[in-house]
Amino acid sequence: MGRIRKKKRKQTRRLRASQKTRAAQELEDLKPPRSFVIHRGIVGKDIQQLVLDMRKVLEPNTASHLKVRQKNVLKDFVHVAGPLGVTHVVIFTKSETSINMKISRFPRGPTVTFRVLSYALMSDVLSSLKKPRTAPNQYKKPPMLIMNDFPTETTKHMKLLATFMQNTFPTINVQHVKLSEIQRCVLMHYEEETGTIEYRHYNIRAVPVGISRQVGKLIKSRVPNLSRYEDISEYVLGGNASESEFEDAEDARVPLPQAMPGRGNATLQQSAIRLTEIGPRLCLQLVKIESGLCDGEVLFHQFVTKTKEEVKALREKKASLKRLKNQRRKQQEANVRKKAAVKEAHRKRSRTSQKESDSDEDDDAEYFRKEVGEEPDSDLFQFKSGGRKRHRSTLDSKMKRPKEDGVMKSRGPPKVIAKKRRVKMGQFFRASSKNQKI
Repeated sequence: MGRIRKKKRKQTRRLRASQKTRAAQELEDLKPPRSFVIHRGIVGKDIQQLVLDMRKVLEPNTASHLKVRQKNVLKDFVHVAGPLGVTHVVIFTKSETSINMKISRFPRGPTVTFRVLSYALMSDVLSSLKKPRTAPNQYKKPPMLIMNDFPTETTKHMKLLATFMQNTFPTINVQHVKLSEIQRCVLMHYEEETGTIEYRHYNIRAVPVGISRQVGKLIKSRVPNLSRYEDISEYVLGGNASESEFEDAEDARVPLPQAMPGRGNATLQQSAIRLTEIGPRLCLQLVKIESGLCDGEVLFHQFVTKTKEEVKALREKKASLKRLKNQRRKQQEANVRKKAAVKEAHRKRSRTSQKESDSDEDDDAEYFRKEVGEEPDSDLFQFKSGGRKRHRSTLDSKMKRPKEDGVMKSRGPPKVIAKKRRVKMGQFFRASSKNQKI
């Protein structure tokens, strides 16, 4: 009976431990992805502003006020990413021919590299709009990702790209999502003819439909000028109301399952979803996909194709380099341990020698007491072990000379004094010889 009870206890403990690990894994999966947006090298003011705009897009799960110095390397961000829970990094670089954008996942990749064919900053997009619309709290919640026309079923690299980009943004739980929190969206549209990706950033708002402009103004608390009307019905009906005066067509109308910000956007009320671009705007071209963090096996390349033999040779070369690196690391660790052992042995030898010298001094002092019958002086056996040494007071007395005019002057070491004397005597003899010639 005791064995059976112990067995059941072990099983319950294992079950509880597995449940705890599953709960921890679920909590880890629910955590939103966080990112760094940085630039490397000399890129110019426009690319620096584009970096700031991309941080606005990825808010609030990005480091908005991250300061990057020129001496920082990618390893610095890798070491910091773990404690801070950062999962992705977006890197902008500029070369003589193009502007590149890399998106990598910490800590082991993969890495997706895009070529930025064209871009427009957030300020440029907002200045081009006739009525730019931005909500005050729209950056407090993450955006929603919309991917359009990606051929995920036909090509493997596009499927990998789509999965990677989806993991860059937080996932949406349809059962617990609140429509009032979704105020922005990121649209990635794939152009099959050109092979480019259009990257857009929009503001989302809902507008009640089925009413004229006049009624819409009343709902939005905009009091119109009714002085030229005899009755409010004249203003509401408008006399010559047409379909063009209504907000949106029938295909844009959506019944709202939840209430959204804005007057008239109640539950089960038909509203139109309107998108207003707020920027930035990018035109991207996929260049390559790597398995590691900015380094590793190339899974896809847009411009370079290699045979199976070349891929195999590259894998063998990387494996040999890795083995050589591990061998050097082991050799270095062995050298470090060897040096530490030598230092420890030297330290032990010095300690034993010091103890032996102290014991010798004690024996000499004891022998002096027995033979003479008196206590030895304190300086008698002080410097026996270390050889001939002079007391500091005697050295100070030799380094100084008597006061001159009430000021104590340093005399200096004996060798320097003798050299000075020889120089003075030489000057005296040269001067005397000159006088004799004159």
